[in-house]
Amino acid sequence: MKVKMLSRNPHDYIRERKQDLHHVPRNPDPALHPFEEAREYTRALNATKLERVFAKPFVGDLQGHTDGVSCFAKHPMRLSCLVSGACDGEIRVWDLSTRQCTTAFGAHSGFVRGMCVAPSGESLLSVGDDKIIKRWSLAATTQSHGETTSMEPTHTILGKAPFTSISHHYQQPFFATSGNQVDIWDEERSEPVRSFTWGCDTVANVRFSPVEVDICASCGSDRSIVLYDARGSTPLRKVVLAMKSNCIAWNPREAFNFTAANEDGNLYTFDMRKLDFPLNVHTDHVSAVMDIDYSRTGREFVSASYDKTIRIYSIQGGHSREVYHTKRMQRVFTVCWSSDGKFIASGSDEMNVRLWKAKAWEKLGPVAARQRAALVESEKLKAKYSSHPQIKRIQRHRHVPRLIYSESKKKKEMLSKMKRKDENVRRHTKASKRRPRQPERKKHTVGTVE
Repeated sequence: MKVKMLSRNPHDYIRERKQDLHHVPRNPDPALHPFEEAREYTRALNATKLERVFAKPFVGDLQGHTDGVSCFAKHPMRLSCLVSGACDGEIRVWDLSTRQCTTAFGAHSGFVRGMCVAPSGESLLSVGDDKIIKRWSLAATTQSHGETTSMEPTHTILGKAPFTSISHHYQQPFFATSGNQVDIWDEERSEPVRSFTWGCDTVANVRFSPVEVDICASCGSDRSIVLYDARGSTPLRKVVLAMKSNCIAWNPREAFNFTAANEDGNLYTFDMRKLDFPLNVHTDHVSAVMDIDYSRTGREFVSASYDKTIRIYSIQGGHSREVYHTKRMQRVFTVCWSSDGKFIASGSDEMNVRLWKAKAWEKLGPVAARQRAALVESEKLKAKYSSHPQIKRIQRHRHVPRLIYSESKKKKEMLSKMKRKDENVRRHTKASKRRPRQPERKKHTVGTVE
Protein backbone atom coordinates (compact mmCIF):
# COMPACT_ATOMS: atom_id res chain seq x y z
CA MET A 1 0.00 0.00 0.00
CA LYS A 2 1.28 3.46 -0.99
CA VAL A 3 0.72 6.40 1.33
CA LYS A 4 1.16 10.00 0.12
CA MET A 5 2.02 12.59 2.72
CA LEU A 6 2.13 16.38 2.56
CA SER A 7 5.43 17.65 3.83
CA ARG A 8 6.42 21.33 4.23
CA ASN A 9 9.82 22.45 5.30
CA PRO A 10 9.49 25.22 7.98
CA HIS A 11 12.53 27.00 6.54
CA ASP A 12 10.51 27.74 3.39
CA TYR A 13 7.89 29.87 5.15
CA ILE A 14 9.50 31.09 8.40
CA ARG A 15 11.59 34.24 8.35
CA GLU A 16 15.20 33.87 9.33
CA ARG A 17 15.40 36.77 11.77
CA LYS A 18 11.95 36.58 13.36
CA GLN A 19 10.98 32.98 13.93
CA ASP A 20 7.54 33.90 15.28
CA LEU A 21 6.20 35.23 11.95
CA HIS A 22 4.73 32.33 9.95
CA HIS A 23 3.63 32.46 6.33
CA VAL A 24 0.33 30.63 6.02
CA PRO A 25 -0.21 29.00 2.58
CA ARG A 26 -3.49 30.10 1.01
CA ASN A 27 -5.32 28.90 -2.08
CA PRO A 28 -6.58 31.95 -4.08
CA ASP A 29 -9.31 29.95 -5.82
CA PRO A 30 -12.53 32.06 -5.43
CA ALA A 31 -14.65 28.92 -5.30
CA LEU A 32 -13.06 28.06 -1.96
CA HIS A 33 -13.90 31.48 -0.46
CA PRO A 34 -17.65 32.11 -0.83
CA PHE A 35 -17.73 34.78 1.91
CA GLU A 36 -14.82 36.87 0.63
CA GLU A 37 -16.94 40.00 -0.05
CA ALA A 38 -18.51 39.84 3.39
CA ARG A 39 -15.08 39.70 5.00
CA GLU A 40 -13.85 42.56 2.82
CA TYR A 41 -16.84 44.69 3.82
CA THR A 42 -16.19 44.01 7.51
CA ARG A 43 -12.56 45.00 7.11
CA ALA A 44 -13.54 48.17 5.21
CA LEU A 45 -16.02 49.08 7.95
CA ASN A 46 -13.43 48.53 10.69
CA ALA A 47 -10.86 50.54 8.75
CA THR A 48 -13.35 53.42 8.41
CA LYS A 49 -14.10 53.37 12.13
CA LEU A 50 -10.40 53.26 13.04
CA GLU A 51 -9.83 56.20 10.69
CA ARG A 52 -12.15 58.33 12.79
CA VAL A 53 -10.71 56.96 16.06
CA PHE A 54 -7.17 58.00 15.12
CA ALA A 55 -8.20 61.31 13.51
CA LYS A 56 -6.01 63.85 15.29
CA PRO A 57 -5.34 66.57 12.73
CA PHE A 58 -3.82 69.27 14.93
CA VAL A 59 -0.01 69.21 14.89
CA GLY A 60 0.97 72.40 16.70
CA ASP A 61 0.92 76.18 16.67
CA LEU A 62 3.50 78.87 15.96
CA GLN A 63 3.23 81.69 18.47
CA GLY A 64 4.90 85.06 18.26
CA HIS A 65 2.68 87.43 16.31
CA THR A 66 1.15 90.29 18.26
CA ASP A 67 -1.73 90.84 15.84
CA GLY A 68 -3.92 88.82 13.52
CA VAL A 69 -2.21 86.82 10.76
CA SER A 70 -3.28 88.18 7.37
CA CYS A 71 -1.26 86.34 4.68
CA PHE A 72 1.19 83.51 3.95
CA ALA A 73 3.98 82.87 1.44
CA LYS A 74 5.61 79.52 0.62
CA HIS A 75 9.25 79.05 -0.26
CA PRO A 76 9.58 77.28 -3.65
CA MET A 77 12.82 75.48 -2.73
CA ARG A 78 12.61 74.79 1.02
CA LEU A 79 9.77 72.70 2.42
CA SER A 80 10.36 73.83 5.99
CA CYS A 81 10.24 77.58 5.26
CA LEU A 82 7.00 79.50 5.77
CA VAL A 83 6.58 83.28 5.77
CA SER A 84 3.66 84.92 7.57
CA GLY A 85 2.49 88.52 7.58
CA ALA A 86 0.42 90.17 10.31
CA CYS A 87 -2.03 93.03 10.59
CA ASP A 88 0.51 95.15 12.49
CA GLY A 89 2.98 95.13 9.57
CA GLU A 90 5.30 92.46 10.97
CA ILE A 91 6.69 89.61 8.85
CA ARG A 92 7.99 86.40 10.39
CA VAL A 93 9.98 83.60 8.74
CA TRP A 94 9.34 80.20 10.32
CA ASP A 95 11.27 76.95 10.31
CA LEU A 96 8.54 74.31 10.35
CA SER A 97 10.89 71.46 11.21
CA THR A 98 11.70 73.03 14.58
CA ARG A 99 8.56 75.25 14.81
CA GLN A 100 10.75 78.23 15.58
CA CYS A 101 10.80 81.75 14.19
CA THR A 102 14.11 82.39 12.43
CA THR A 103 13.50 86.06 11.55
CA ALA A 104 10.97 88.71 12.57
CA PHE A 105 11.03 92.27 11.26
CA GLY A 106 8.69 95.20 10.87
CA ALA A 107 7.93 95.53 7.17
CA HIS A 108 4.98 97.91 6.71
CA SER A 109 2.98 100.48 8.62
CA GLY A 110 -0.45 98.89 8.65
CA PHE A 111 -1.64 95.56 7.32
CA VAL A 112 0.62 93.26 5.33
CA ARG A 113 -1.79 92.59 2.49
CA GLY A 114 0.23 90.17 0.39
CA MET A 115 3.56 88.39 0.02
CA CYS A 116 5.27 86.18 -2.56
CA VAL A 117 8.65 84.52 -2.91
CA ALA A 118 10.55 84.75 -6.20
CA PRO A 119 11.00 81.46 -8.12
CA SER A 120 14.72 81.50 -7.29
CA GLY A 121 13.88 81.58 -3.57
CA GLU A 122 16.35 84.39 -2.87
CA SER A 123 13.97 87.33 -2.38
CA LEU A 124 10.62 88.06 -0.78
CA LEU A 125 8.17 90.68 -2.08
CA SER A 126 5.57 92.24 0.20
CA VAL A 127 2.86 94.90 -0.10
CA GLY A 128 0.72 96.69 2.46
CA ASP A 129 -1.60 99.56 3.20
CA ASP A 130 1.31 102.04 3.14
CA LYS A 131 1.35 102.00 -0.73
CA ILE A 132 4.87 100.52 -0.77
CA ILE A 133 6.25 97.42 -2.51
CA LYS A 134 9.30 96.08 -0.67
CA ARG A 135 11.77 93.39 -1.66
CA TRP A 136 13.63 91.52 1.07
CA SER A 137 16.59 89.17 0.88
CA LEU A 138 15.77 85.76 2.36
CA ALA A 139 19.44 84.83 2.32
CA ALA A 140 20.13 87.58 4.86
CA THR A 141 17.73 86.16 7.47
CA THR A 142 19.40 85.24 10.73
CA GLN A 143 18.38 83.60 13.95
CA SER A 144 16.52 86.21 16.00
CA HIS A 145 14.86 83.75 18.43
CA GLY A 146 11.42 85.30 17.87
CA GLU A 147 12.49 88.87 18.60
CA THR A 148 11.75 91.61 16.08
CA THR A 149 14.91 92.87 14.39
CA SER A 150 15.62 95.86 12.18
CA MET A 151 15.98 94.73 8.59
CA GLU A 152 16.30 96.94 5.53
CA PRO A 153 14.66 96.08 2.20
CA THR A 154 16.90 95.64 -0.83
CA HIS A 155 14.48 97.54 -3.09
CA THR A 156 11.46 99.80 -2.48
CA ILE A 157 8.76 100.98 -4.88
CA LEU A 158 6.26 103.67 -3.88
CA GLY A 159 2.83 103.23 -5.44
CA LYS A 160 -0.05 105.64 -5.92
CA ALA A 161 -2.67 103.66 -3.96
CA PRO A 162 -2.74 100.93 -1.30
CA PHE A 163 -2.07 97.43 -2.57
CA THR A 164 -4.27 94.45 -1.74
CA SER A 165 -2.24 91.47 -3.04
CA ILE A 166 0.84 90.46 -4.99
CA SER A 167 1.70 87.43 -7.15
CA HIS A 168 4.98 86.53 -8.85
CA HIS A 169 5.40 85.10 -12.34
CA TYR A 170 6.47 81.46 -12.16
CA GLN A 171 9.29 81.79 -14.73
CA GLN A 172 10.07 85.41 -15.58
CA PRO A 173 11.21 88.29 -13.29
CA PHE A 174 7.74 89.86 -13.31
CA PHE A 175 5.10 90.22 -10.62
CA ALA A 176 1.54 91.52 -10.50
CA THR A 177 -0.11 93.69 -7.86
CA SER A 178 -3.74 94.59 -7.26
CA GLY A 179 -5.29 97.71 -5.77
CA ASN A 180 -7.31 100.24 -7.67
CA GLN A 181 -6.07 98.39 -10.79
CA VAL A 182 -3.93 95.41 -11.82
CA ASP A 183 -0.30 96.32 -12.52
CA ILE A 184 2.43 94.18 -14.07
CA TRP A 185 5.90 95.08 -12.77
CA ASP A 186 9.45 94.27 -13.78
CA GLU A 187 11.74 93.56 -10.84
CA GLU A 188 14.34 96.00 -12.20
CA ARG A 189 11.97 98.94 -12.76
CA SER A 190 10.13 101.34 -10.47
CA GLU A 191 7.15 101.86 -12.79
CA PRO A 192 4.62 99.24 -13.90
CA VAL A 193 5.16 97.73 -17.33
CA ARG A 194 1.40 97.36 -17.95
CA SER A 195 -1.77 98.37 -16.16
CA PHE A 196 -5.23 96.85 -16.56
CA THR A 197 -8.59 98.33 -15.56
CA TRP A 198 -12.11 97.15 -16.30
CA GLY A 199 -14.70 99.14 -14.39
CA CYS A 200 -13.77 98.16 -10.83
CA ASP A 201 -12.98 100.40 -7.85
CA THR A 202 -10.91 97.89 -5.90
CA VAL A 203 -9.29 94.65 -7.07
CA ALA A 204 -9.12 92.36 -4.06
CA ASN A 205 -6.81 89.62 -5.32
CA VAL A 206 -4.64 88.70 -8.31
CA ARG A 207 -2.95 85.35 -9.06
CA PHE A 208 -0.66 84.09 -11.83
CA SER A 209 -1.36 80.64 -13.25
CA PRO A 210 1.38 78.06 -12.52
CA VAL A 211 0.73 76.23 -15.82
CA GLU A 212 -0.23 78.93 -18.32
CA VAL A 213 2.35 81.19 -16.74
CA ASP A 214 1.44 84.39 -18.63
CA ILE A 215 -2.25 84.23 -17.64
CA CYS A 216 -3.46 85.78 -14.39
CA ALA A 217 -6.89 86.26 -12.85
CA SER A 218 -8.29 88.84 -10.44
CA CYS A 219 -11.45 89.37 -8.43
CA GLY A 220 -12.85 92.78 -7.57
CA SER A 221 -15.41 94.68 -5.56
CA ASP A 222 -17.85 94.77 -8.50
CA ARG A 223 -18.39 90.99 -8.07
CA SER A 224 -16.32 90.27 -11.17
CA ILE A 225 -13.56 87.79 -12.04
CA VAL A 226 -11.31 89.05 -14.83
CA LEU A 227 -8.69 87.17 -16.86
CA TYR A 228 -5.55 88.89 -18.16
CA ASP A 229 -2.63 88.06 -20.42
CA ALA A 230 0.54 89.67 -19.09
CA ARG A 231 1.84 89.99 -22.66
CA GLY A 232 -1.23 91.90 -23.88
CA SER A 233 -2.54 95.38 -23.33
CA THR A 234 -6.21 94.69 -22.51
CA PRO A 235 -8.04 92.21 -20.29
CA LEU A 236 -9.33 89.01 -21.89
CA ARG A 237 -12.65 88.02 -20.34
CA LYS A 238 -14.88 88.90 -17.42
CA VAL A 239 -17.57 87.05 -15.49
CA VAL A 240 -19.86 88.63 -12.89
CA LEU A 241 -21.16 86.57 -9.96
CA ALA A 242 -24.05 87.20 -7.60
CA MET A 243 -21.66 88.22 -4.79
CA LYS A 244 -18.04 89.33 -4.74
CA SER A 245 -15.08 86.98 -4.43
CA ASN A 246 -12.22 87.38 -1.95
CA CYS A 247 -9.50 85.14 -3.38
CA ILE A 248 -8.57 83.07 -6.43
CA ALA A 249 -6.38 79.96 -6.72
CA TRP A 250 -5.30 78.15 -9.89
CA ASN A 251 -5.21 74.38 -10.18
CA PRO A 252 -1.50 73.44 -10.53
CA ARG A 253 -2.31 70.32 -12.60
CA GLU A 254 -5.18 71.50 -14.80
CA ALA A 255 -4.11 74.45 -16.91
CA PHE A 256 -7.50 76.10 -17.46
CA ASN A 257 -9.24 75.62 -14.10
CA PHE A 258 -9.31 77.97 -11.13
CA THR A 259 -11.41 78.28 -7.97
CA ALA A 260 -12.82 81.46 -6.46
CA ALA A 261 -13.65 81.94 -2.76
CA ASN A 262 -16.90 83.88 -2.50
CA GLU A 263 -18.69 85.99 0.09
CA ASP A 264 -21.78 83.76 0.02
CA GLY A 265 -19.88 80.89 1.67
CA ASN A 266 -19.40 78.91 -1.54
CA LEU A 267 -16.40 78.19 -3.72
CA TYR A 268 -16.77 78.17 -7.50
CA THR A 269 -14.50 76.21 -9.84
CA PHE A 270 -14.39 77.66 -13.37
CA ASP A 271 -12.91 76.69 -16.69
CA MET A 272 -11.33 79.81 -18.16
CA ARG A 273 -12.40 78.72 -21.66
CA LYS A 274 -16.11 78.75 -20.71
CA LEU A 275 -17.09 81.18 -17.97
CA ASP A 276 -20.86 80.99 -18.52
CA PHE A 277 -21.30 78.78 -15.45
CA PRO A 278 -18.94 77.10 -12.93
CA LEU A 279 -17.79 73.53 -13.31
CA ASN A 280 -18.59 72.85 -9.67
CA VAL A 281 -20.03 74.63 -6.65
CA HIS A 282 -18.45 73.69 -3.31
CA THR A 283 -20.68 74.37 -0.31
CA ASP A 284 -20.70 73.73 3.50
CA HIS A 285 -19.23 77.04 4.74
CA VAL A 286 -21.78 79.20 6.54
CA SER A 287 -19.91 82.50 6.21
CA ALA A 288 -17.62 84.31 3.78
CA VAL A 289 -14.66 82.33 2.45
CA MET A 290 -11.50 84.41 2.85
CA ASP A 291 -8.69 82.36 1.31
CA ILE A 292 -8.01 79.21 -0.70
CA ASP A 293 -4.97 77.15 -1.67
CA TYR A 294 -4.48 74.03 -3.81
CA SER A 295 -2.42 70.97 -3.00
CA ARG A 296 0.46 70.09 -5.32
CA THR A 297 -1.48 67.16 -6.74
CA GLY A 298 -4.30 69.43 -7.91
CA ARG A 299 -6.95 66.99 -6.66
CA GLU A 300 -7.84 68.84 -3.46
CA PHE A 301 -7.85 72.35 -2.06
CA VAL A 302 -8.26 73.92 1.38
CA SER A 303 -10.35 76.97 2.25
CA ALA A 304 -10.35 79.40 5.17
CA SER A 305 -13.59 81.01 6.24
CA TYR A 306 -14.98 83.74 8.46
CA ASP A 307 -16.95 81.03 10.32
CA LYS A 308 -13.75 80.03 12.23
CA THR A 309 -13.16 76.78 10.33
CA ILE A 310 -11.01 75.48 7.50
CA ARG A 311 -12.32 72.81 5.12
CA ILE A 312 -10.70 70.43 2.65
CA TYR A 313 -12.52 69.78 -0.64
CA SER A 314 -12.06 67.46 -3.56
CA ILE A 315 -12.20 69.21 -6.94
CA GLN A 316 -15.00 66.83 -7.98
CA GLY A 317 -17.04 67.00 -4.77
CA GLY A 318 -19.56 69.60 -3.75
CA HIS A 319 -19.14 68.93 -0.02
CA SER A 320 -16.01 69.04 2.11
CA ARG A 321 -14.32 65.82 3.14
CA GLU A 322 -12.82 67.38 6.28
CA VAL A 323 -13.45 70.32 8.60
CA TYR A 324 -10.88 71.56 11.15
CA HIS A 325 -11.63 73.86 14.09
CA THR A 326 -10.58 74.52 17.67
CA LYS A 327 -12.23 76.31 20.57
CA ARG A 328 -9.70 79.14 20.53
CA MET A 329 -9.41 79.65 16.78
CA GLN A 330 -11.18 82.77 15.61
CA ARG A 331 -11.91 84.01 12.10
CA VAL A 332 -9.44 82.46 9.68
CA PHE A 333 -7.96 84.96 7.21
CA THR A 334 -5.38 82.88 5.35
CA VAL A 335 -4.50 79.27 4.67
CA CYS A 336 -1.62 77.49 2.96
CA TRP A 337 -0.97 73.91 1.80
CA SER A 338 2.62 72.70 2.19
CA SER A 339 4.61 71.87 -0.92
CA ASP A 340 4.87 68.19 0.01
CA GLY A 341 1.08 67.94 0.41
CA LYS A 342 1.15 66.57 3.96
CA PHE A 343 0.46 69.65 6.10
CA ILE A 344 -1.77 72.72 6.14
CA ALA A 345 -1.05 76.04 7.84
CA SER A 346 -3.80 78.45 8.89
CA GLY A 347 -3.58 82.00 10.16
CA SER A 348 -6.41 83.46 12.18
CA ASP A 349 -7.49 86.58 13.99
CA GLU A 350 -6.17 85.59 17.42
CA MET A 351 -2.47 85.84 16.36
CA ASN A 352 -1.73 82.13 15.97
CA VAL A 353 -0.36 80.12 13.07
CA ARG A 354 -1.66 76.56 13.33
CA LEU A 355 -0.33 73.44 11.61
CA TRP A 356 -2.68 70.63 10.58
CA LYS A 357 -2.30 67.26 8.92
CA ALA A 358 -3.80 67.04 5.44
CA LYS A 359 -5.03 63.56 6.36
CA ALA A 360 -6.28 63.62 9.92
CA TRP A 361 -5.67 59.91 10.53
CA GLU A 362 -2.21 59.77 8.97
CA LYS A 363 0.64 58.68 11.22
CA LEU A 364 3.62 61.01 11.50
CA GLY A 365 7.14 59.59 11.38
CA PRO A 366 8.57 56.45 9.77
CA VAL A 367 6.19 53.63 8.87
CA ALA A 368 7.23 49.99 8.54
CA ALA A 369 6.80 48.25 5.20
CA ARG A 370 4.15 45.83 6.49
CA GLN A 371 2.18 48.66 8.08
CA ARG A 372 2.42 50.71 4.87
CA ALA A 373 1.08 47.78 2.86
CA ALA A 374 -1.78 47.34 5.33
CA LEU A 375 -2.68 51.05 5.05
CA VAL A 376 -2.70 50.85 1.24
CA GLU A 377 -4.97 47.82 1.37
CA SER A 378 -7.31 49.58 3.82
CA GLU A 379 -7.54 52.62 1.53
CA LYS A 380 -8.48 50.41 -1.40
CA LEU A 381 -11.14 48.61 0.64
CA LYS A 382 -12.62 51.92 1.82
CA ALA A 383 -12.73 53.21 -1.74
CA LYS A 384 -14.38 49.98 -2.94
CA TYR A 385 -17.18 50.10 -0.35
CA SER A 386 -17.43 53.91 -0.01
CA SER A 387 -20.95 53.99 -1.44
CA HIS A 388 -22.32 51.65 1.23
CA PRO A 389 -24.68 53.61 3.54
CA GLN A 390 -23.01 52.62 6.79
CA ILE A 391 -19.48 53.41 5.62
CA LYS A 392 -20.61 56.59 3.88
CA ARG A 393 -22.33 57.81 7.06
CA ILE A 394 -19.20 57.26 9.18
CA GLN A 395 -16.93 58.92 6.61
CA ARG A 396 -19.09 62.04 6.31
CA HIS A 397 -19.98 62.58 9.96
CA ARG A 398 -18.05 65.40 11.67
CA HIS A 399 -18.57 67.19 14.97
CA VAL A 400 -18.84 70.95 14.42
CA PRO A 401 -19.49 73.82 16.86
CA ARG A 402 -23.09 74.53 17.77
CA LEU A 403 -23.10 77.85 15.95
CA ILE A 404 -21.99 76.29 12.65
CA TYR A 405 -24.46 73.44 13.07
CA SER A 406 -27.39 75.82 13.59
CA GLU A 407 -26.31 78.14 10.77
CA SER A 408 -25.93 75.28 8.32
CA LYS A 409 -29.37 74.04 9.31
CA LYS A 410 -30.83 77.51 8.67
CA LYS A 411 -29.07 77.71 5.32
CA LYS A 412 -30.44 74.34 4.29
CA GLU A 413 -33.99 75.38 5.25
CA MET A 414 -33.63 78.65 3.36
CA LEU A 415 -32.53 76.91 0.16
CA SER A 416 -35.36 74.38 0.42
CA LYS A 417 -37.90 77.19 0.84
CA MET A 418 -36.56 78.98 -2.21
CA LYS A 419 -36.84 75.81 -4.28
CA ARG A 420 -40.36 75.15 -3.00
CA LYS A 421 -41.42 78.71 -3.79
CA ASP A 422 -40.03 78.48 -7.32
CA GLU A 423 -41.85 75.20 -7.84
CA ASN A 424 -45.16 76.66 -6.59
CA VAL A 425 -44.84 79.67 -8.89
CA ARG A 426 -44.08 77.37 -11.79
CA ARG A 427 -47.02 75.10 -10.97
CA HIS A 428 -49.60 77.93 -10.84
CA THR A 429 -48.39 79.81 -13.93
CA LYS A 430 -49.78 79.35 -17.41
CA ALA A 431 -47.69 77.18 -19.65
CA SER A 432 -47.21 80.00 -22.16
CA LYS A 433 -45.75 82.29 -19.47
CA ARG A 434 -43.78 79.66 -17.58
CA ARG A 435 -40.10 80.51 -17.44
CA PRO A 436 -37.58 77.80 -18.34
CA ARG A 437 -35.87 75.89 -15.58
CA GLN A 438 -32.42 77.20 -14.74
CA PRO A 439 -29.68 74.74 -13.80
CA GLU A 440 -28.35 75.12 -10.27
CA ARG A 441 -24.84 76.02 -11.44
CA LYS A 442 -26.08 78.85 -13.64
CA LYS A 443 -27.93 80.57 -10.79
CA HIS A 444 -24.71 82.02 -9.35
CA THR A 445 -23.45 83.84 -12.48
CA VAL A 446 -24.95 87.11 -13.64
CA GLY A 447 -23.22 87.29 -17.02
CA THR A 448 -19.97 87.26 -18.97
CA VAL A 449 -18.23 89.95 -21.00
CA GLU A 450 -15.71 89.34 -23.77
